[in-house]
Order: sequence, then structure tokens, then C-alpha cells
Amino acid sequence: MTITAPLLSVTERSATDLARAIREGELSAREVVEAHAWRLHRCQPRTNALAKDRFERALEEADAADARIAAAQPGDDDLPPFLGVPCTIKESIALAGMPNCAGLVTRRDVLAEETAPAAQRMLDAGFIALGVTNTSEMTMWIESDNRVYGRTRNAYDPHRIAGGSSGGEGAAVGSGGVPVGLGSDIGGSIRLPAFFNGVFGHKPSPGLVPNTGQFPSTDGEAARMLTMGPLARRAEDLMPVVRLISGPDGQDVRCKEIELGDPGDVDLAGMRVLVSDDASIVPPRRELRDARDRAAGVLAAAGARVENVSLKQLRRALELYLAVLGDGADVALADLIGDAGARPGARGFADALRGRGPHTPALLMTMTAERLNKYMPQGRIRRSIAAAHSLQDEVEAMLGDGLILHHPFARVAPRHNATVGRPWVITAAASFNLLGLPVTESPLGLGTSGLPLGVQAAAAPGNDHLTIAVALELERAIGGWVDPQG
Repeated sequence: MTITAPLLSVTERSATDLARAIREGELSAREVVEAHAWRLHRCQPRTNALAKDRFERALEEADAADARIAAAQPGDDDLPPFLGVPCTIKESIALAGMPNCAGLVTRRDVLAEETAPAAQRMLDAGFIALGVTNTSEMTMWIESDNRVYGRTRNAYDPHRIAGGSSGGEGAAVGSGGVPVGLGSDIGGSIRLPAFFNGVFGHKPSPGLVPNTGQFPSTDGEAARMLTMGPLARRAEDLMPVVRLISGPDGQDVRCKEIELGDPGDVDLAGMRVLVSDDASIVPPRRELRDARDRAAGVLAAAGARVENVSLKQLRRALELYLAVLGDGADVALADLIGDAGARPGARGFADALRGRGPHTPALLMTMTAERLNKYMPQGRIRRSIAAAHSLQDEVEAMLGDGLILHHPFARVAPRHNATVGRPWVITAAASFNLLGLPVTESPLGLGTSGLPLGVQAAAAPGNDHLTIAVALELERAIGGWVDPQG
């Protein structure tokens, strides 16, 4: 297949703007899809964001979209809202006919038979999938590396991590390869890749989006911490995509109807915004504190009441998060991966560290933790889960209709392998999965090393529109995504 180089401006625009341009004839769907396919193709050797592309099929779908638009009557309201706009889907989220192995060697030949409901809703709205993106092995860590697809690298610096488990999505969107991608988040897996790659990411309220069609999934208490959501290079695309993918699908019993507000109706004047420096065991570096304070200043200038508060109670969040996460492990990892012979002994770890064997060090460490967790008394697990619910109620009462501004990570994107074996590094992001709050990650320009800075905005359940309104205001004031090739 021959792909011609595009005008750069096409790969800078929002999905919403591109959809309008396609409908009005300013651009063809083929031009838009070809432009993004070219960008992904050109960046792939550097980022390894894609697990598998479907460029040829996508171009055929773009031609069909153009034909549909040409045949439509003026003012035709039946055209899908995002007809002809490209996207990518995380490989662990089923897309019919595409790989769905989550980086497991034993599943490397598995193709999805059906498309996950959330992904299908995007396709039904006219999005055209350019491919599926890489994840960490079994989606179990914040570095997207596995023995099937290899390592995904940061859109700004290939020596740095792209994050995980939606790291391929972060690198695809962050490199300019697509305006929107679909990821999933159980401990920062949307927001950390968004932060490391300088784009927007939204973790919706629990129960808003059906989790059907993921591998692996989870059960028990852990299931309320897992959700799918969008990554986007422009903030204006977050709410439309969240609306598209939301609502019961008849399969996920935890998914329910939740009435969503409109970010455009949010008045920041008088809104209470809580900022804390003492919520993490590992404090953030100065440039991230300064970036967060700059974000707080933007909201204050819009009339928000910014308050510094103590959230020391969140220092227990990791302990409680791990207990709740373990409650969803009804099937042993060794059984789930179809490799009961995988034993994380000294030799297994040594081989994994040398890049040998079927598994990554991160997965072997997770398997070790799972086995050790079996020896934890059930009474202690129950008390931890009860403490997690109590902490959730306490923070929600403190929040009310306000917001929390919180750093996403203690530093900018680390070098590869720097986070493996350090579970505490996810606390700033995973705390909000534990608390069951909607959270939006917003980029705040680049730091001294040329790597993205960012901040999380969290609100009470159902107030997704508030956190997205913050993202829109921060983008307006600070600029949002910075093209790594610009």
C-alpha cells in the first residue's frame, strides 16, 4: 500500500473539527484517514504504538464514508457524528478480526470474534479504526512491554516509557497518529499514558461505561475500579466520546444509566478546588508541583475558590487498593494465561530480565504478589475493603460539588524498567480508582527535559462534566497537546 505524506495541520485537529470538515466537504475522509495512517506508519519504528494496523481496510471504509456523504441530501441528520474520523483501540479491548491477546504469548494467535460494546459504539458513530495498540503484558503494569509486540516507547523520548497499560494508545495519540483512542483504566492505565505522552485522558465514573469485551477483565470489588475511557489530543473530544460509549449494554451488570452534565454549562466561578501536597508517600518533583499550582492559578483566575487541604488519609490508598484489586482475582494468573508452568523463581526472573522466556518481569512479580496474597487472612481483606469504602465516603463528603487537583505521578516519564517492582509509584493515579471518582488528566506543556507535564482533576461520581470542563479551561489557558514533531 502506498500512503502519501499529508499536510501536518490535519493531524493537529480534534476529532470534532475533523468530523465537521468531512461533512462540509473541506476534507475527504480518505484524506483524513490517510494523513493519520501516514503519521502512525512514520512514527511506528520510534514508538511501536501499534500492535496491528488495519490501514488498507480503513482506507476502504474512508472511501465508503465519502460515498455516503456524497449521496446524502443537504442537511442530512442521519449521518453518524464522527463519520470518517480515525481512531485506535487498545488491543485488550475486542475489535472483531483483530488480535486480542493482551501481550500473552499463549494467546498470540487469538483474534476477537466480536467487537466490545464500547468500541462498537464508536464505530457506529462513524469512527474508523486504524488498528489496535500495544499494552503491558496482561495489562498488569504501567510499562507497555510484552513478548508478543515488544516495547512501546514515549512519543517525546524513545528512552522513556509510554505508560501502561494503555501505553500504545498514549503513544498513538501523543505522536499525532490519531485524534482519539479507546483505553481502559484500573489503576491509572488511561491517565498515566495520557500524562507521559502529553495528551488528555478521562477515567469515567464507575458503572458509566460497560466493561464487556476486555481481556483480561475482573470481578468482585475490583470490577468497580475498572472502566474504559478516551484518550484525546484535544479536550473538546472527551465528552462526546464519553457520551457515545456510555450506558448499559445488557451484559455488564454493573453498568447503569447515569445522567451526564454538559461541560459547557459549568461555571468555574465560586467552585471549590482542593489542592494537597501531602497525599502521597512519594512527593512529586518540583516541576510537577509548579505545574499543578499553575493549573490551580488558571482556575482561580476563572473565579474558582482554590484551597490547600490535607489529604494524608490517601497515603493508605495503595494498601487498600491492592486489597480491593486482589478481591477480583477469582482465577489464578497462571491459569488465566494458560501457562501453569510459569513459576516466578530466580531463574524465571533472571531470564525475564534478559528478555528471554514468554513473560516480562512485571507479570512475574504480579504472579508472586498474587501467590503471597493467598496467605493474607480473609478477615484482614474484608477490613481493608471496608476501610476503602469508608475512605471513599470521607473523600466524597469533603468534595461535595467541588474538585481535587492532584499530580498524576511523582515525576515526568521515567526511563524504561525504572518502575518495575515499585508498586508505590502508581498511588497518585490508582487512588482515584479506589475512590471511584471520575478523573481527567490534562497536559500542561513540557518540562525542562522536554517531557510532558500534567495534572489530574477529580470530582464526585457522576460529575464527569466538571473534570472535563477543567480540561477545556486548562487547554484554553495553557495550550494542551504539544506536537512532538512540531
